[in-house]
Amino acid sequence: MKHKRNLLRNSAWACLLAAGLFACSGEKASESEAEESPAETSALSRLEEEHLLEKVAYADSVNAGLLEDTFKGSARREATGTIGKSLITVNYGSPGVRGRTIWNGLVSYDQVWVSGSHWATAVSFSAPVSINGKKVEPGMYGFFTVPGKEEWVLILNEAYDMHLAEEYFEGEDIIRLVVNPEILEEPVQRLTYEIETVSDTEGFLVLSWEKIRVRLPITGVNA
Repeated sequence: MKHKRNLLRNSAWACLLAAGLFACSGEKASESEAEESPAETSALSRLEEEHLLEKVAYADSVNAGLLEDTFKGSARREATGTIGKSLITVNYGSPGVRGRTIWNGLVSYDQVWVSGSHWATAVSFSAPVSINGKKVEPGMYGFFTVPGKEEWVLILNEAYDMHLAEEYFEGEDIIRLVVNPEILEEPVQRLTYEIETVSDTEGFLVLSWEKIRVRLPITGVNA
């Protein structure tokens, strides 16, 4: 009987040992697979990752007055429209007012601003356009501004792949245009861009936030 109990005990230990080895082997395999998975999903560039849209419906609902804005971060949104032959796309970070002082508060006067949040606001044109009498070739550009109490400077720059305006260089400006901001009656809670078309060949890139709106005039041209 004692010999039989020893056999049973030895068999149980063997089973436990085998189960433990199997479990450990399984964990290591899982860890290995987990380590490999980021490499498999890292095909996106940093720019593409930063341009991924986020909380678009939330920002739209806040601006429509359907939701109270309680999210402290920024949405990532896009505006698209066609002027002339060019499809224009604006990819931008969309911060909220959330009771803060925006102009000459969160956003300083007389300093270059990313005109959004986080990664630089990027504007792309699928065909040539004219801005302030200058032809702008198809491609992607950074959109920056210098806000002021009475006047704003609107800037189209060669560089667009940067955090905020940290690598902005005035020597790479393609367009600099001084405009007067419009004062809105009702605030726009989440920063918003629109492509506004006024004719087949004329329109504006429009930035609205809090009670300020500025417009960059754009004209379609023949390629």
